[in-house]
Amino acid sequence: MQVNRKVTPESTKPKFSELLAEPEVKKRWEKVRKYFFLRESTYDMSNRCNIRCDGCYYFEGEKQFAKETGDVEAWRELMRVEKSRGITYVVLAGAEPSLVPELLDVCYQEMPLGSIATNGFKKIPESVGYKLHISVWGNDETSLRIRKAKNLLKKQIENYENDSRAVFVYTFTRENIDEVKEVAAELVAHNCKLTFNVFSAPVGYTGNLRHNEESLGWTKQVMIELLKKYPRNVLFSAYNAVAHTHQKGLHDLYGCSYPRQNPSQDIGLGRSFRQYRTDLNWDRSVACCVPDTDCVDCRHYAAGSAVVTARLYRHVNSVDIFKSWLDYVDTYLAVWVMNYEKGENLCNKILEPPHAAV
Repeated sequence: MQVNRKVTPESTKPKFSELLAEPEVKKRWEKVRKYFFLRESTYDMSNRCNIRCDGCYYFEGEKQFAKETGDVEAWRELMRVEKSRGITYVVLAGAEPSLVPELLDVCYQEMPLGSIATNGFKKIPESVGYKLHISVWGNDETSLRIRKAKNLLKKQIENYENDSRAVFVYTFTRENIDEVKEVAAELVAHNCKLTFNVFSAPVGYTGNLRHNEESLGWTKQVMIELLKKYPRNVLFSAYNAVAHTHQKGLHDLYGCSYPRQNPSQDIGLGRSFRQYRTDLNWDRSVACCVPDTDCVDCRHYAAGSAVVTARLYRHVNSVDIFKSWLDYVDTYLAVWVMNYEKGENLCNKILEPPHAAV
């Protein structure tokens, strides 16, 4: 007697060994899994900045009013305490970290894996061997209008051309989408690496930088175009473009792992992540990678580096979506970890992010 079995998503899901059947896929899996030990927290190094940008995350909420701690030994002790509780990677931000190079140096001495978010106006000493994320919000005309900084891109390139630490992070707003072509050409001409971010509105922000459905679609199209045009310089993938320009934000798509949206303290970021202010205190209720972002609108590249990569289990229902996830993780590591070289993307298809299991 023949039995008709109901086909369910679970019954059609490939075994993990089948996902690794292609040699290049298995090789990429082995490459990225070596970095699963990374456990991050973030640290505001300074409450001062040498420029002032429209839509700045730092100068929202209470953190901007925290007292700045300039005591090198206090920071050294904090890094040692962080190591003791399992933190292996630091993200140094603030208002502007380059204004306190002595603090950056002591953090690097104690915790050698990490990155710094900087506007690039002042060069960070080469003795600080972290990845440097240099924020770019358009061409120099736009930078002058939005960031009140003259010839900023020129200055950034002068400071960080041929610097293996540097990744230029172009943030797409609703107003600067076409400008990226000009900026990317200039960066590639100087052999700089770049990746992409999507402006995510701070809480209460009502300005013109905030995206809408049309601008998100346009942004995705331009991201893919530049990825194809400059594959050696653009650290990105098709799945990065999909995840960060979707009509839904990262929290609605994947479920945010950071404490601000995650009540669980049992595992992962809910247990380990802290966002320290300049007074070396932290508040779990508001702790996330970019505090004071409107969570519904969050498409930030820093958030995705943890939120998307933590969702391996959602990306094992087909070989193509698993490849896409590997491309995303490979991109994340190339952007965030010194001496990690990004490989060729395994999947260039435009795939919808997998839904959460009901």
